[in-house]
Amino acid sequence: MSSPTFRPLTFGVTRVALKDGPSGVHYLRAEQDLAPYPDRLSDRLKHWAVAAPERTFMARRQKQADGTLGDWRHVRYAEAWATACRIAQGLLDRGLSADKPVAILSENSLEHALLALGCLVAGVPFVPVSPPYSLVSQDFDKLKHVLRMTTPGLVFAADARYAKAIKAAVPADTEVVMHEGQLEGRTCTSFEQLCATPATTAVEAARLATGADTIAKFLFTSGSTKLPKAVINTNRMWCANQQQMCQSMPVLAEEPLVLVDWLPWNHTFGGNHNFGMVVFQGGTLYIDDGKPTPALMHETLRNLREIAPTVYFNVPTGFEAIAHAMKTDDLLRRTLLSRVQMFFYAGAALAQPIWDSLYESEEREIGQRIVMGTGLGMTESGPFGIFVTNPYVRAGDLGVPTPGLELKLVPSDGKVEVRYRGPNITPGYWRMPTETAESFDEEGFFKTGDAVKWIDETDVHLGLKFDGRIAEDFKLATGTFVSVGPLRAKIIAAGAPYIQDVVITGLNTKEVGAMVFPTAAVRGLSGLPASAPLAEVLESAPVLAHFQKVVDELAQTSTGSANHIARLCLLADPPTIDRGEVTDKGSINQRAVLAHRADTVAALHEDRLHHIVKPAAKILSTVSA
Repeated sequence: MSSPTFRPLTFGVTRVALKDGPSGVHYLRAEQDLAPYPDRLSDRLKHWAVAAPERTFMARRQKQADGTLGDWRHVRYAEAWATACRIAQGLLDRGLSADKPVAILSENSLEHALLALGCLVAGVPFVPVSPPYSLVSQDFDKLKHVLRMTTPGLVFAADARYAKAIKAAVPADTEVVMHEGQLEGRTCTSFEQLCATPATTAVEAARLATGADTIAKFLFTSGSTKLPKAVINTNRMWCANQQQMCQSMPVLAEEPLVLVDWLPWNHTFGGNHNFGMVVFQGGTLYIDDGKPTPALMHETLRNLREIAPTVYFNVPTGFEAIAHAMKTDDLLRRTLLSRVQMFFYAGAALAQPIWDSLYESEEREIGQRIVMGTGLGMTESGPFGIFVTNPYVRAGDLGVPTPGLELKLVPSDGKVEVRYRGPNITPGYWRMPTETAESFDEEGFFKTGDAVKWIDETDVHLGLKFDGRIAEDFKLATGTFVSVGPLRAKIIAAGAPYIQDVVITGLNTKEVGAMVFPTAAVRGLSGLPASAPLAEVLESAPVLAHFQKVVDELAQTSTGSANHIARLCLLADPPTIDRGEVTDKGSINQRAVLAHRADTVAALHEDRLHHIVKPAAKILSTVSA
């Protein structure tokens, strides 16, 4: 059988150097050295304002009177630079600094982007805050924590939707800047007024006073087990990582970059990886107001029917929706595949059936496959760290380290933890010296907590694949070790397209269980009206029959108690952001779900739920909490 044909894509790093260390430790690095990179990201913004002043930096559809989204408003590089300089003057006039940074509460927008650029020019750190902390949360505890940790001197919000959160969490003496509208009982500065500040020579002097060690921003972790931590992002970290990306993914510089992107800028994937990529490469970013949810995915599909990206980034749930739509949407296939050179996913596992569906549509439309790039990174690594080496990528593959990043592979309880050291690694957590010290080992490597193994032990140049999170893994009462990551991926693939995510249970019991968050597609499977309660949908005969089949098939391929799903339940209540069970990208926090649903876990393993499924049994479990 002949190998499939891929649209040509150059892989920048294909060879690595492996060095043995003591006690089974190994060190891995790219043979290719890291090329020079600028001291500050604002250097690249200024460069493109001169080299390509009329090129679109960013565009977003404008909201119309009826609330729908209309035509695109474009901000070109010359305008972005000039506006950033005026904003920078306003920030300098206010005496803002790392101790009094700018907090941005709002979602992705042109105003958010320009304010961030103004901060970079002025050398004032900014704090992109997860919008759900303000718009979804009911107690605002995480928002209050973020503001306590960073003590901002200025807070930006798009409009009065943020009024309740501001009233609850922003001190009365902190200046609030609004793009639209005002806040009742509180004086606000308009964003237009901030942008109208006349720039002086102090702006360029302040910009040149910044350097590689200047803090560019604080990005907060998702807060898996504790409250979120503020990851320090310096200019060195950001610029080095962009140069690393360019060398690992040469496609980024081969032609003018065009992105269509929804990924939130308060996360490192959207805010560092993609936003930074656009500034560094002089690219164009079309802000996608869609999202991989049933209510908003239509907007993403609309944008991809109109704007053809050169590379495309998303999370697995987004690619799943796109794969499904491309089966029947001719215009979507034609536009999206017209010039895209690479797809790229991160944030969670991409089930192989989704991958295969994308390949099928690509071969049908263009006679070739598009490479699905992926790798491994985290907020603390900039995020880009590891990237694949060839087009024949399979679910779970990670690849090899990017130039300048050294990996330390450390044996840990039968697994191998990967650790990072390089110029793209954070210096630590803001105002948390103890946590910072605990996160680095004696050689200065950042301890990721991610487990890896070789794709092929006979060829280290193929690199590594994901082997789960060490902190998620656990032992059964029998002493058998359960590797959560690979087992999760296996269940998701077996239940596609009806499983959004899975939480593995069984700590200190004799059997492995699974709590499943279903996708919206499960409603179609049930045959019930769209208005039917989800709990009723999950108890319908077709849904139960499907998941019974999934459990039985998994049982046939299990090799022992550590990967044998002995019981499974379907969760009708979605994960909540207040409890830290899910991020606004949709990534599930396993440990938080287990902690907050301990009663459900116990009931599952004690056969106390309304329905319990076991291999070859007749009924599944469905619960609402």
